[in-house]
Amino acid sequence: MSETSSLDGSYASSAFKPQRLSATELHAKPSADYATKLATTQALLQRAAAEFQPLKQASSLGAEDVVITHLINALALDIPVFVLETGRLHAETLELLERTEAHSRAPIQVYRPQHEAVIAFVRDKGQNSIYDSIALRKECCGIRKMEPLARALAGQKAWITGLRREQSNARAEVPLIDESEVATKGLTKFNPLADWTWGDVWHYIAQNQVDYNPLHDQFFPSIGCVPCTRAISLGEEFRAGRWWWEDEAAKECGLHVKAGG
Repeated sequence: MSETSSLDGSYASSAFKPQRLSATELHAKPSADYATKLATTQALLQRAAAEFQPLKQASSLGAEDVVITHLINALALDIPVFVLETGRLHAETLELLERTEAHSRAPIQVYRPQHEAVIAFVRDKGQNSIYDSIALRKECCGIRKMEPLARALAGQKAWITGLRREQSNARAEVPLIDESEVATKGLTKFNPLADWTWGDVWHYIAQNQVDYNPLHDQFFPSIGCVPCTRAISLGEEFRAGRWWWEDEAAKECGLHVKAGG
């Protein structure tokens, strides 16, 4: 019986299908100062909960966000979690949302777009018009994400995100505490994983057996709406699978774009 090798380096008999490695098996490689980063993150979350109420965590249910939610629960912090359910999320994401709602100590708040606005966009522009121009894609993001985000953050003093410097060039200088919008929006943004590596994220998930989106096992490092997300190939950048038909500079939905940026 002969052996065949797979792209991930695993071997199997030709009579059997090679087993694909999970995201934890592929990526769980902590940096040398992981313990220090974890302690800094825990302290930052505790400070945010103590000094910046009311605040919420914004979760897309991606790998970074499930780590933060797990930390909030483990530290028993008074920080609700909100999810923007755009109406076009993957089935795997919706299933993870249900499991998170069922098992999270922290309240999970789900915000959906205005139904009438979605229907008007589909009727007037077309459901897949996002591929026609950046303007139309951003209009869709505005309806499905930005308007619900505004509702989610109304009356808040701060919010917590899973932004990391390693994710893209546009995020290379993400600070742990971002006060750039305090004057205009009255909001402080905490990015407790800003200096974590992808290996750190997956080490935490593996070490703590955190439930995660199975699309990560299918080479989706960044997961958004179905029509706007694809798997990436070896050598592609972390966010290459998001809005892949657009120029690199345009690859944000608006949630983390500063005014004038």
